[in-house]
Amino acid sequence: MTRPIFATPEDAERAFYEAFARMDIDALMTVWAEDEEVVCIHPGGARFSGLPAIREAWRQLFASGVKLRIRTSQAIRNQAMLMAVHSVLEHVTVEGDEQMSPPMIATNVYLRGSQGWQMILHHTSPAPDTEGLMLQDTPRIVH
Repeated sequence: MTRPIFATPEDAERAFYEAFARMDIDALMTVWAEDEEVVCIHPGGARFSGLPAIREAWRQLFASGVKLRIRTSQAIRNQAMLMAVHSVLEHVTVEGDEQMSPPMIATNVYLRGSQGWQMILHHTSPAPDTEGLMLQDTPRIVH
């Protein structure tokens, strides 16, 4: 698969969540920077470092057969010339089950290089106070 070049961190983030929705591990991995220092932390899970470990973690999640749908909201974006940090709420539902779980909080970090914007960190964790999160005045972009 040819690696796409993401012109903006938002393009990379959109591609990440679209690949996740399709359970397309190859497309999902094209979003990640080709760097051994990349890190992925799943909710309540271990920390995976390096592309082989991250690929295997996603492979195992997709192999479970459970199709998750994720909608993001309340993005807070902080971007400099070479790095962008996005904090989003992830609203996760299981396909076939319309019950909405409490949102998760995700931090996605992107680095701009010769191949455009690529993910270097994805960290998702349960939100401790969902009522407070939903009342925050967001989205915000911080430069």
